[in-house]
Amino acid sequence: MSKPLRVAMIGCGFMGRAHSNAYCQVNHFFQREHKPVLKVAVARPEEKDKLEKFAAAWGYESIELDWRKAVTRSDVDLVDVCVPNNMHHDVVIAAAEAGKMIVCEKPLAMNLAEAKAMVAAVEKAGVPNMVSFNYRRVPAIALAKQLVDEGRIGRPFHYWATYNQDYTISADVPQGGMALWRLDVKVAGSGVTGDLLAHSIDTAEWINGPIARVTAVTETFVKERKHAETGKVEPVGIDDACLFLAVFANGSMGTFVSTRYARGRKNYNTFELNGELGAVHFNLENPHLLEFFRYADPKTGQKIEDHLTGWQTIHVTNFEHPYMKNWWVPGCTIGYEHTFINGLADFLASLEGGPKFQPDFRSAMRTQAVCDAVLESAKKRQWVEIPANP
Repeated sequence: MSKPLRVAMIGCGFMGRAHSNAYCQVNHFFQREHKPVLKVAVARPEEKDKLEKFAAAWGYESIELDWRKAVTRSDVDLVDVCVPNNMHHDVVIAAAEAGKMIVCEKPLAMNLAEAKAMVAAVEKAGVPNMVSFNYRRVPAIALAKQLVDEGRIGRPFHYWATYNQDYTISADVPQGGMALWRLDVKVAGSGVTGDLLAHSIDTAEWINGPIARVTAVTETFVKERKHAETGKVEPVGIDDACLFLAVFANGSMGTFVSTRYARGRKNYNTFELNGELGAVHFNLENPHLLEFFRYADPKTGQKIEDHLTGWQTIHVTNFEHPYMKNWWVPGCTIGYEHTFINGLADFLASLEGGPKFQPDFRSAMRTQAVCDAVLESAKKRQWVEIPANP
């Protein structure tokens, strides 16, 4: 017998759609006891028309125009936070105090201080929680993690990460409002650091362990933009581009680069890890592929003498690959939306006696600590240490 999991969706934008699709689809592909029920969708009063269409499209039973009412409803078990960053803290604290399970979009918070308060709230309440760093659930990235854990890379030396887009190059693009709140520092907290590099940092620490210290530089190319809500030209407070060097706790070195000014790049998210025994490379623009270089046998450390030694491209669609046994036949790929379904399936499994879900709020707080350290370093122009336990 299935267990209903009654969901309150806070937000009806792009991420609200991605998460709603996961709730609708997860039981079709994964055997789980819990069955999500789309109980209530929430948005601001000025978005009522959009909210009604959203709720009807996805099958929510009701709507609310006040998130505070939604998170305290007795017919809600889980609160899903898909609103701009400046609202995460208040919604999460209220949901935790109401004893609700919580799913939160990334980044966890505006800054580390908020993140700490949110972690304290969910841990005090003892409620299950997850942060939606969905790229961990790309099968090729999960396979890269598996290869590292199996010792196939050996001692790591270099980690390289890039996350580039191009949608804010024009000076005519406004800041603020529901469409472009990511350009408003008062709402987003930061620019590419919290929005894009947060993904890169989470993936890097998951695969290669914690980052110990960073040194960074940021740039804002367009210094002023018209604000979509006030119509006034205002200073731009977010970082359009960021690059930083990192030293990991395991002694390896990292280079991270992100910009929204990479003409031609829409969602160019890559990483490469070079080690003593091998290497892995991933590019989100080809999400079903993982490149692997095998140099030496992980069991003996001996160089593999083979005239075919070189980079191999693995088509990550076989049943033995992470998550793929739940989807189609080998050779048939899955897409962006499936990463959220895979993540939700893992979260439901954790409620049913499976492994503890990661990343939870405490794990995401580490990512927030690194983001804060990057921004601090760029401001102070010096190396910044990151505590093992922020």
